[in-house]
Amino acid sequence: MKSLIHQVVLLLAGLLFLTTVFATLNTIVPLWLSHDSIPTWLIGMVSASFFVGNLAGTLLAGEMIPRMGYKTSFVISCLLCLGSTACLIPVGGLAGWMSVRFIAGISCALVWVVVESALLRLGTNSTRGGLLAAYMVVYYIATVLGQLLVTVLPDDRMRASLWIGAIGVASLLPIVVLRCGPPDPPRPFATIWAMLFRKRPRLSVLGSVISGIVLGSIYGLMPLFLVHKGMSNTWVGYWMALLIGAGIVGQWPFGRMADVKGRYYVLKLQSWLIIAACLLLALDIWLGVALVILGCASFSLYPVTLTLGCDRLPKEYLVPMNQTLLLSFTVGSLAGPMGTSSMMEQFSDAMMPVCMAVMAGLYLMILIVHGRRQGRPALPAWFKGIWMKRRHGMP
Repeated sequence: MKSLIHQVVLLLAGLLFLTTVFATLNTIVPLWLSHDSIPTWLIGMVSASFFVGNLAGTLLAGEMIPRMGYKTSFVISCLLCLGSTACLIPVGGLAGWMSVRFIAGISCALVWVVVESALLRLGTNSTRGGLLAAYMVVYYIATVLGQLLVTVLPDDRMRASLWIGAIGVASLLPIVVLRCGPPDPPRPFATIWAMLFRKRPRLSVLGSVISGIVLGSIYGLMPLFLVHKGMSNTWVGYWMALLIGAGIVGQWPFGRMADVKGRYYVLKLQSWLIIAACLLLALDIWLGVALVILGCASFSLYPVTLTLGCDRLPKEYLVPMNQTLLLSFTVGSLAGPMGTSSMMEQFSDAMMPVCMAVMAGLYLMILIVHGRRQGRPALPAWFKGIWMKRRHGMP
């Protein structure tokens, strides 16, 4: 048990430092480009190259991790991150910026797959929900730290890059002393495409896509949604901090509930909560309550779908399954803002919560249909009891 805790702490410590670097660069690079008077659409292309790198890194991880192991793969991803950070100083031109951000995206996806699959391998069906909840808490804390770091970094690009690089070097220190067993060699047919067509993980793949759509819409369009309500940038920052803070707080309860009550129960509950929060946003009432509910439910949706996909799965399938779900999440996070933004532009800003509610409702219907085939109730027992009492006029 002590060895397990030691390995988990070291993995999460390395993740904390490296994710802080990624979060800082994701914010500060567009600011640098803006100060250089680069057109907005070119800045968008540079930002998009990072997410294209995420896709490439997700595919690359399946070949790297089984060959080199978790520890070496983590070190390589750190070195890629440090190299791309160092290249920020002399880089010039659109192609140069896009190449640097593409490499950073590969590094980021490698870290995700390494840490997630290592935690899944270390855990069991009864502990994976808690481990992934801890992983997501560390990830979001590092994201917040990265935003705070942007406010204190020097304006000089070289000095700022050196500080960011120093944090990247610090991420290597916990991994140097990490004792993590090698991953199980994958079977010849254990590939992403094979995982997509397995019967059991289909709900997890769909849940990962919908999680990506919801979170991509939140990150990309929620600030715009709040600004169009007449809020200042300061208030938008406060409400976004509340949203992300609720996401951090919700990780552990939903993760532990998934271990105790079951994955399907929690996924249906999260879907109901997302629909309720989006309804409040669309009606423009109880904004704070809506954002807290939305943050708690939506930010914890992906780790629960990940644990569902890996339940009772042989360990040699964990890396390709992790790749498959991360790839599904990335596709959803790219498609979500594109589709939702077009609906907002064509109709109104209220289409953002409506689109998220429709996606959550679609997933909920699929979960209910699947649950009925397995003999599971559509609603939690306590909710059904309250509904029946109200229906029959009972106190």
